[in-house]
Amino acid sequence: MSLAHGRPYLAIPGPSVAPDRVLQAMHRPSPNIYAGELPDLTASLVPDLKGVAKTDGHVAMYIGNGHAAWEASLANVLAPGDVALALPTGRFGHGWAEMARRIGIEIDVIDFGNQSDIDLARVEAALRADTTGRIKAILAVQVDTSTSVKNDIQGLRRVLDIVGHDALLMVDSIACLGVDEMHMDAWGVDICLTGSQKGLMTPAGMAFVFFNDKAAEVRAKMERVSSYWDWTPRAHPEEFFQYFFGTAPTHHIYGLREALNMLVHEEGVEAAWARHAVLARAVWAAFDVWAHTEGLALNIKDPAKRSNAVTSASAPAPKATELREFMEREIGVTLGIGIGMAPGVHDPAWHGYFRIGHMGHVNPHMLLGVLGGMEAGLQALGIPHQAGGVTAAASVIAEATA
Repeated sequence: MSLAHGRPYLAIPGPSVAPDRVLQAMHRPSPNIYAGELPDLTASLVPDLKGVAKTDGHVAMYIGNGHAAWEASLANVLAPGDVALALPTGRFGHGWAEMARRIGIEIDVIDFGNQSDIDLARVEAALRADTTGRIKAILAVQVDTSTSVKNDIQGLRRVLDIVGHDALLMVDSIACLGVDEMHMDAWGVDICLTGSQKGLMTPAGMAFVFFNDKAAEVRAKMERVSSYWDWTPRAHPEEFFQYFFGTAPTHHIYGLREALNMLVHEEGVEAAWARHAVLARAVWAAFDVWAHTEGLALNIKDPAKRSNAVTSASAPAPKATELREFMEREIGVTLGIGIGMAPGVHDPAWHGYFRIGHMGHVNPHMLLGVLGGMEAGLQALGIPHQAGGVTAAASVIAEATA
């Protein structure tokens, strides 16, 4: 017997839950891609996307996932032989750096591990040592989904300005745009990238690269950029097909339009940030109660350095895997695997990590259901913990709404 009969819930850190309104908007016959409403509908996405990123700059849209955004961003401003400084704080920071290497970019790496944010002093020292200006760009992940650490993007810009270094500040906000605060222009971010499948509440399949005039000037000086990745015609199309360099992702456009209606025009981006902050604090409050040397622990110890989009946690292996399996089998909730925290499923340590996604279309009853299921799992599996985690989470929500 299993109790998990009913509507399942995906609590992984992306793809996030797609709202029914988004799915209904996508559920239609294929439209005319040459005329009619689609060109105007696509153009309407641009100001709202820029509103989420808080930029007056430019945005290029691609058919692809976050890895597509990585390559598109690199291809427009870095040529083979150029040098970039990568600052990984988890698996995805390393992934972006590895992609850059594979297309011929030379990568310097300062690795901050899986439990720390970017150490700005070490970055400043590396930039001061670059007296010839060989570093053309900095690759930083705002929130690494594997570790749930949130990095100080404003601080990175401040370091660049203090040193007087001209490197482009490139930021991967795939995990957190629309969830954690991003002020692209005010923070001095030159290039920011994201995907449709997390805070933007749309199924995976679209990628976005935001860039400012400084980055556009660097692109203009490039000798060669792949016609597919070139962001210039996509950001400033003279005709509709240039938005996507071919057939548009028609149904994603309808879904994203509805998601942006919800995020930008109904809730408001600032209100969405505040909602996610409350829900994240509720998760952390539960873990603070549950924490045990032989049980659960949060990966990032300092709350100020945790993302509001995802929480990475651990338990002595194989308890994390046992809890994930219980949640799916008995509760109907799927938690995220501990990607990047151990070599792989065949390594015993891999079974000591898991993640909870709390991004996008999520509210207290959804989150409390996840936490309630987890507390049941801790009891059923005999994982050491202190009872009362769900009560602590409910108190956070009560205080925020009082």
